[in-house]
Amino acid sequence: MWPGTAPGGHDPDELTSYTVTPERVKLFLDVGEKLLFIDLRPIKDFRQKRLPGARSLPLAEVQKRFAEIPRAGRVILYCDCPWKEIDGVYLFLNDRGYRNVGVMEGGFSGWAKRKYPVESGWR
Repeated sequence: MWPGTAPGGHDPDELTSYTVTPERVKLFLDVGEKLLFIDLRPIKDFRQKRLPGARSLPLAEVQKRFAEIPRAGRVILYCDCPWKEIDGVYLFLNDRGYRNVGVMEGGFSGWAKRKYPVESGWR
């Protein structure tokens, strides 16, 4: 079950708690859960290394490109920015009706420090 998802007929894509630990994200991947990662770091960082299958949407571009984030399916935001910045992105999306978005605690560095899988190079 997704963290924070209310049982009993509620929309399975809607999150009621917006943070998720890297360990929980890794567990979901290990059991085949379909997640979409949105990498909010600068494009140069994204091109070097990123979470598997992540899409790049740098923080500076969120307000003009947020419609690229799907409103269905589970979406995980991450970066290596101050918490208030990623929290601001979450609130911005929530104010626009996104209920399927969560924030991974610790960002990319928290994921990498655990030696969880990453992709590298251009795509």
